[in-house]
Amino acid sequence: MNTPVLDKRNGSIIMKTFLIERQVPGASSLTHQELAEISQTSNAAVDSLGIPYTWITTYVAGDKLYCLHSTDDAESVREHARRGGFPANLVSEVVAEFGPQTAGEAR
Repeated sequence: MNTPVLDKRNGSIIMKTFLIERQVPGASSLTHQELAEISQTSNAAVDSLGIPYTWITTYVAGDKLYCLHSTDDAESVREHARRGGFPANLVSEVVAEFGPQTAGEAR
């Protein structure tokens, strides 16, 4: 396991953020009730891990779910998927974030 990074300003642990791509045929057709059931299953899987782990959000697009999770390492993300019975077709660490506001920060 990777060692958590400490925020030098306040000594708190900074977990890594991971983007997870899940191939789920018919994902765009899932009902609100089905999404709520998936959420319950995911929350239970997070609770069962017994480690610092945060499910941030999930986006539904076509036949895929794109999830953002925060934890120490990619193996924890894969274990969450196994416990929840979810696919985790791609697990990538997010190493930077930028947007339109970043253009004004160029020197």
